[in-house]
Amino acid sequence: MDRYPDILEDILHFYEDSDDEWDMLLAETKREEESRSKRRNKHRGSVPGHRIIRHGRVEGHERLYHDYFAPNCVYDAFFRRRFRMGRPLFLRIVNGVEQYDPYFVQTTDAIGNLRLSSLQKVTAAFRILTYGTPADSIDEYVRIGESTAIESLRRFVQAVIAVFGDEYLRPPNNNDIARLLAIGEQRGFPSMLGSIDCMHWKWKNCPTAWQGMYTGHCHEPTIILEAVASQDLWIWHAFFGLPGSLNDINVLERSPVFATLTEGRAPPINYRINGHDYTMGYYLANGIYPNWSTFVKTIPCPQGLKRKHYAAAQESVRKDVERAFGVLQARFAIVRGPARFWDEETLAYIMKACIIMHNMIIEDEGATNDNDFDGSGENPIVQVSHVHTPEFVDFIQTHHQIRSNASHSQLQSDLIEHLWQRYGQ
Repeated sequence: MDRYPDILEDILHFYEDSDDEWDMLLAETKREEESRSKRRNKHRGSVPGHRIIRHGRVEGHERLYHDYFAPNCVYDAFFRRRFRMGRPLFLRIVNGVEQYDPYFVQTTDAIGNLRLSSLQKVTAAFRILTYGTPADSIDEYVRIGESTAIESLRRFVQAVIAVFGDEYLRPPNNNDIARLLAIGEQRGFPSMLGSIDCMHWKWKNCPTAWQGMYTGHCHEPTIILEAVASQDLWIWHAFFGLPGSLNDINVLERSPVFATLTEGRAPPINYRINGHDYTMGYYLANGIYPNWSTFVKTIPCPQGLKRKHYAAAQESVRKDVERAFGVLQARFAIVRGPARFWDEETLAYIMKACIIMHNMIIEDEGATNDNDFDGSGENPIVQVSHVHTPEFVDFIQTHHQIRSNASHSQLQSDLIEHLWQRYGQ
């Protein structure tokens, strides 16, 4: 009977301890809630911990408009230099992008304030592309945050590819080929379609696990662009994305540059040089490319006046693609400096969009002799046909014709004689 008071005393102590712990828990919860409330009141962002910066978006748009787009704008004489193109072409790109992606349409937020305009977003993307500057450096003038500038750039390059890619980055049609052949004939290389070469773009933020694969002779991670350019610096073919550890031959083996020719869809090209008939056009290339019938290369150590004259002419004309790379990098500094993005897909979009706008500038400035590049007329839309399919034997035969060493040597010899006779005239 004596132990019952002890049991009751233990029960009372248990409930007293539970009340103390409960009070402590309530006090700790209250302090944490007060701390959260202070953080929210301090930053006042849509996400706890995020700060709000009053960029002055409306004032930024008005300043940008009065500086470059008003009838009597402040920097009218500097527009071409700072945007790399004329104002009408720039506005054409802005309108096309705005119609394609509603992201670039100016809207209002939940409380009725105007958001960024299409001019601000596109100008931010252009500043990153043309000057190669970091995304957070354009906030001072355009009044756009770093994350918004990066998102605008990603959406802008995708919209440019979707809206203008089919028109300004496509294989040459019949009219284009006729013009290219005429230019080649005037320069001493009949049936020449252009010059081919590769360019490396340094990838600064290449993932560590991939750096061995993307590091080649440049001793740093790079991504390769294979391109074909003509005398007017128009880029007809662009194949981008292979790692920098490959050389030009490895890139060529994976490139679709001769896909239409092997599939039998390329326009026929028939010409005669020095008494010999040929059925395929060719590109001027440097010494690393293989001895194929579709490549015309220089002579490393020419002996005799004929060969020296041929080597000088070939090396001079082949510089078209080198000039195209130089102008592309001068117009869009982002492809000249190290790439700062982490994913290959974004880099591919940027490179392709820069090439498209490069071709648009060439057309707008009249370097193409007012030729029509809309792809219409002579090259109608391809329809799926089930009537005739090239036989596998024809495919293999064309494949062997492209890689014929004998045809390559014969074509080079005929061009040597042709250029020497032309020089003597």
